[in-house]
Amino acid sequence: MKTQGKTHKVGDHIDTDAIIPARFLVTSDPAKLGANCMAGLEPDWVKRVNKGDILVAGRNFGCGSSREHAPIAILGAGIPVVVGHSFARIFYRNAFNMGLPLLEIGDEVDKIADGDKLEIDLEKGSLRNLTKDLEIPFQPIPPTMREILDCGGLVGYVGKRLSGDK
Repeated sequence: MKTQGKTHKVGDHIDTDAIIPARFLVTSDPAKLGANCMAGLEPDWVKRVNKGDILVAGRNFGCGSSREHAPIAILGAGIPVVVGHSFARIFYRNAFNMGLPLLEIGDEVDKIADGDKLEIDLEKGSLRNLTKDLEIPFQPIPPTMREILDCGGLVGYVGKRLSGDK
């Protein structure tokens, strides 16, 4: 997967209730959840986001409850990838299970500002900050997790495996 987009940077310890508040959990529809993405942080945050933009997070992004609605809301908002310092472990797994790639880059996240333009190539393991003309290294996503992403998430991956289409 290759993507390019403008960044929307958020801080440290953004919990799943900030990503998608409980009052919006009456649906699993990505579009409806996406329309309220980050409403717990800032009610109209998602109105600044264009399809293909990239969310950049600080430390421990996705902490709190284990709701899988949080990565669905991010995808529903049109955000194809999240780059962060670090992620809460259950959010990390839920994101991949829902088909949302996460790139954990540690302190390198400080080299990205709100509004920067990034280019990411998951297959090559390449993240470029086009605004600042610099390369930011990240650990490539393991092959099995890339396969889950290629299938749109764990449900698609399991369906493919059960059908014998490996």
